[in-house]
Amino acid sequence: MLPTENRLRRREDFATAVRRGRRAGRPALVVHLRSGATDPHAPGESAPRTRAGFVVSKAVGGAVVRNKVKRRLRHLMRDRIDLLPPGSLVVVRALPGAGDADHAQLAQDLDAALARLLGGGAR
Repeated sequence: MLPTENRLRRREDFATAVRRGRRAGRPALVVHLRSGATDPHAPGESAPRTRAGFVVSKAVGGAVVRNKVKRRLRHLMRDRIDLLPPGSLVVVRALPGAGDADHAQLAQDLDAALARLLGGGAR
């Protein structure tokens, strides 16, 4: 599970990542990344943590399917959160096909999107 301190919770942070960040789309999901954004809510002088949030709409499926997709995405992001620059904001938006995708397909799409965003890969 993704640690609590790495979760994106504020509406403003979601909006910042989506509006000011870069975007990479895949068949099952879209990833928005705002690199190195500072957290104005973080106390002290410590390095800001990378935080991730997830958007899974009713178009993906019923409540059981949406929660399953969110759990899978949180689990996948837990292993990849250290690859991102400190202070980054990440929003993963599941597309309607994510409800039918298995764990391996979601992992492949997430890896491809992050590689494109971090490496500046070709479209």
